[in-house]
Amino acid sequence: MAKKNLDWANIGFAYHVTDKRYVSNYKDGKWDAGALIDDPNVTLNESACVLQYCQQVFEGLKAYTWEDGSVVCFRPDLNADRIYESAQRIEMPPFPKEQFIDAVDQVVKANIDWVPPYGSGASLYLRPYEFGSGVVIGVKPATEYQFRIFTTPVGPYYKGGATPIAILVSDFDRAAPRGTGAVKAGLNYAMSLHSSVLAHQAGYAENLYLDPATRSYVEETGGSNAIFVDADGKLVVPKSPSILPSITRRSIVYIAEHYLHLTVDERPVKFDEIKGFKECGLCGTAAVISPVGRIVNGDEEILLPSGMEKAGEVIGELYSTITGIQSGKIEAPEGWIHHVC
Repeated sequence: MAKKNLDWANIGFAYHVTDKRYVSNYKDGKWDAGALIDDPNVTLNESACVLQYCQQVFEGLKAYTWEDGSVVCFRPDLNADRIYESAQRIEMPPFPKEQFIDAVDQVVKANIDWVPPYGSGASLYLRPYEFGSGVVIGVKPATEYQFRIFTTPVGPYYKGGATPIAILVSDFDRAAPRGTGAVKAGLNYAMSLHSSVLAHQAGYAENLYLDPATRSYVEETGGSNAIFVDADGKLVVPKSPSILPSITRRSIVYIAEHYLHLTVDERPVKFDEIKGFKECGLCGTAAVISPVGRIVNGDEEILLPSGMEKAGEVIGELYSTITGIQSGKIEAPEGWIHHVC
């Protein structure tokens, strides 16, 4: 492989135009075979459903180079499952799961020179997405759709990587009760942009959202799920029907139980409980795990005992274990690693 000449260690979390992207179209009740194309641009009619009524869902996953030179993806079958379920919720024809995995393989192989080298700390980010390409003017689902995957090499999602960050409790709600909060749809992220900009302007890395019904329970942030470690060393994982079912969070729960032999408590978590917790982290495909040292809610400031200098003991062990699995340093549970080439 002839890797691209990039400063891999300082690449940041940004978009780079790579060589190929995968495209498949849905028309007359079926998906076509799909193909790799060169053009990174999407051409749509002005009245395409995605532009008028936001009919769109997406995913995120990563490809890694291992020490032996092989390239793998982390649990892409779960991404196939989640985008399938997300599409159904937005009244879109779900993309076939087997075709999803084949598309992942094709697009990674076609952009193999963009997969960062082993030990660089970077990875190749894959963005699968589906949208209503068919024309509508009345409020209704489209009849034609497009599924695409593009790739871009990335570094850490949050500036500083595994250095603790400060987050702000948002005055806004991310999702409505019984709404689409558990769906990975672009519309949910659009709802978070305003409060995200306000948080960044105030010097915070991210927002923390509370439940929209009572504003007393922890939900998630604009781009990640939240996890905590209580005073007894248990991993506490907020549970709610309106937060995204994170693949990373699901993996962390398994790692905590089976690798670190921790007790895991998945349940609704009241915000007031955080004052008694030792550690906090934000987890997701892009961030993996980012430790949190400070949480601000209006005039109230919560300083986690783990501090702002480095990750707490448990969050640090979870981070090193999951990244060790992803990089091939630690043996993965069966089925977690998908070998591309």
